[in-house]
Amino acid sequence: MERPPHIAIVPSPGMGHLIPLVEFAKKLKNQHNIHATFIIPNDGPLSISQKVFLDSLPNGLSYLILPPVNFDDLPKDTQMETRISLMVTRSLDSIREVFKSLVVDKNMVALFIDLFGTDAFDVAIEFGVSPYVFFPSTAMVLSLFLHLPKLDQMVSCEFRELLEPLQIPGCIPVHGQDLLDPVQDRKNDAYKWVLHNAKKYSMAKGIAVNSFMELESEALKALLKDEPGKPKIYPVGPLVQTGSSCDVDGIECLKWLDDQPCGSVLYISFGSGGTLSSSQLNELAMGLELSEQRFIWVVRSPSDKPNATYFDSHFLKDPLDFLPKGFLERTKGIGFVIPSWAPQAQILSHGSTGGFLTHCGWNSVLETVVNGVPVIAWPLYAEQKMNAVSLTEGIKIALRPKVGENGIVSRLEIARVVKSLLEGEEGKAIRSRVRDLKDAGANALSKDGSSTKSLDQLASKLINLN
Repeated sequence: MERPPHIAIVPSPGMGHLIPLVEFAKKLKNQHNIHATFIIPNDGPLSISQKVFLDSLPNGLSYLILPPVNFDDLPKDTQMETRISLMVTRSLDSIREVFKSLVVDKNMVALFIDLFGTDAFDVAIEFGVSPYVFFPSTAMVLSLFLHLPKLDQMVSCEFRELLEPLQIPGCIPVHGQDLLDPVQDRKNDAYKWVLHNAKKYSMAKGIAVNSFMELESEALKALLKDEPGKPKIYPVGPLVQTGSSCDVDGIECLKWLDDQPCGSVLYISFGSGGTLSSSQLNELAMGLELSEQRFIWVVRSPSDKPNATYFDSHFLKDPLDFLPKGFLERTKGIGFVIPSWAPQAQILSHGSTGGFLTHCGWNSVLETVVNGVPVIAWPLYAEQKMNAVSLTEGIKIALRPKVGENGIVSRLEIARVVKSLLEGEEGKAIRSRVRDLKDAGANALSKDGSSTKSLDQLASKLINLN
């Protein structure tokens, strides 16, 4: 019997990277019978949620975990992008061993990496397998990555020092200070790694991006133009998590939502890795109380370290201990506070949810679009400031609170923005726009939709590599 085409996928660490890659692999398997093996680099044991998620992969998708990488030689303040890139680079021997057996056992046609894994391309090429990128972020950020080698030569100062906004091909102008975190300090290793990976994107046979034409039409039109040295681009989104069962921990908040008026509740979550400072957590709580609007808030313990993320262990104390004294009692009935985790997909798809205060991670943005929920944009790290600019000025489905001179969003500003989104005229216009995008996203994934056709083209290319 003929063996089905098979791809290897090397994801970056973290659920935010793994989820869209798994959805991508599921579509290739279900619609084109292309099987996949996930090769997981790591620097220690997987989290329980990652293990459960990987163990539930459907038939045709499998995974194996590489030996852990040692980072003892890295300074404590090493940035996330450096660690992620090194995790792949230091795993190359292990990837090579896995590849050797996959090439023998499977009908290998391609290797997919995401964002910072381009050093694994060398292994694929060594075994005669085509290298591809799956880009889990926006078309706008992808456009920046492809433009970065040229930008690096054109600009001599730090990007944030430029007086004029940068014009990335096909995108709305962006101020240098709003570009992704790792390009903010060009002397840092993180910038050097981003640039190193960006330069190697030209080696890819193609790049699948988790977006769709109606969401980022201008950026995608520019990306789809044929240019020498630019890989073919395949917009295949919106890919969001499907088939997740509702955890017992989340049932109470869903029951509470059932009792709230339609479109009246603001959902607040900063993703799996986002944290606020102690003073900002306090202002957010007081702002929500002042707004007198209903809310569900996923609270995490604060961290006063700048840009704290999932690489930091900040989940050791009960997050509710950090809320202002008496806050839970005073907001009882109009607010529902959940420590650490909530069933986000079910909350966003619930009829009572009328807004989403989000850190602007791209997975969360796509989930809010798929469910037609308007946004308050509150970016924290990585490429989230760029996403916030796109959501407020380009796509126009978000309001963004103003940060004070002290670097804190005040309670009065929070109350103003929350009321404006849920009750004001601005909120009405955004609601209408996001509802249209919800329909456009569903159309893109329909039988004859733009993203389905794009995935068909990519699958055809992979099968013909057979």
